[in-house]
Amino acid sequence: MRKNSIKNTRINGEVHRELSHIIARELKDPRISPMTSVVRVTVSPDLKQCKAYISVLGTDRQRQDTMDGLNSALGFIRRELARTVNLRITPEIEFISDQSIEYGVNMSKKIDEVIEHDEEAALRSGRNPEEENREEE
Repeated sequence: MRKNSIKNTRINGEVHRELSHIIARELKDPRISPMTSVVRVTVSPDLKQCKAYISVLGTDRQRQDTMDGLNSALGFIRRELARTVNLRITPEIEFISDQSIEYGVNMSKKIDEVIEHDEEAALRSGRNPEEENREEE
C-alpha cells in the first residue's frame, strides 16, 4: 500500500475520528484538558505505527499534563481503537504535541487588534473606515 493511497487516507480518517472520540468521551483522567483536539493522524502504510498530532489550548503546564495523561492511558486508547476500528494490526500510537491551533488563535487575535487600532485611528482623524474599504474595492 502506497503512503498516499485512497485506502491509507480512509484509514487515517477513521483512526482520527475514533481517537478524537476516545479522548473526548472515554478517558476520565483529570490531567487531560477538555480543550484537547486531535489535529491530524498519520498511520504508516504497514499499519504498525501511528502518529497522532494533539493540540491543547491552554498553558504549557496544561499541555504537558495532557500529554502525560495521554501517554499513561496509551494501553487503554489502543485497546479501544482495536475494538472500534477493524484493522488487521492495531498500530502503536505516538502522541506528538502540535501547537498550530493555538498559533492560529493568537494570530487571529493580533489581526483583530490591528484592525481595531486602524479603525480607532481613522475615527480620530475624522475618516470613515467603512467608506475607505468600499473605495478600495
